[in-house]
Amino acid sequence: MNPTPSQTVGPFYGYALPFAGGGDLAAASDPAAITVHGYVHDGAGDPVPDALLEFWQADATGGLRGAPGTLRRDPVDGTVIGRHGVDFTGFGRVPTDADGRWTLRTVMPGNGYISVCVFARGLMHHLFTRIYFGQDPFLDTLPPQRRQTLVAAREREGVHRFDIHLQGEKETVFLDFG
Repeated sequence: MNPTPSQTVGPFYGYALPFAGGGDLAAASDPAAITVHGYVHDGAGDPVPDALLEFWQADATGGLRGAPGTLRRDPVDGTVIGRHGVDFTGFGRVPTDADGRWTLRTVMPGNGYISVCVFARGLMHHLFTRIYFGQDPFLDTLPPQRRQTLVAAREREGVHRFDIHLQGEKETVFLDFG
């Protein structure tokens, strides 16, 4: 019996999935743009250098439409060369670097959170979590020590940090949509 894709462990995410500007949900020129960044850690607390994160979020007014067709392609070979840098997309895909770090440029979501899907080596299935920027009724349903794993830390104006811990004492709360 051949393994299904979800049974195949690999770090295969760096091939063909990331694209230039994948973390640029908002244009650099947008005065409302914020930076959200962090690290992905494994159960031992070590950085995961080959994870892939996908982000979905509402725009600043809470709208979920996004702007399709923002990717530009090379006219010769058709490869993605980045986004056109004008419209808010609502979707991003970012690999971690060699130190397990990721960065996203976006706007503060009107509904208060960003949805995140985590793909990483050793995971048989991807994981879902959220990045909250303040209080939310959902957070009140969690024990106090666990709810903090879903809240981004404000480092300074326009910059927030959100680390993802796949296992261990600091494990991020993951959501089950099954």
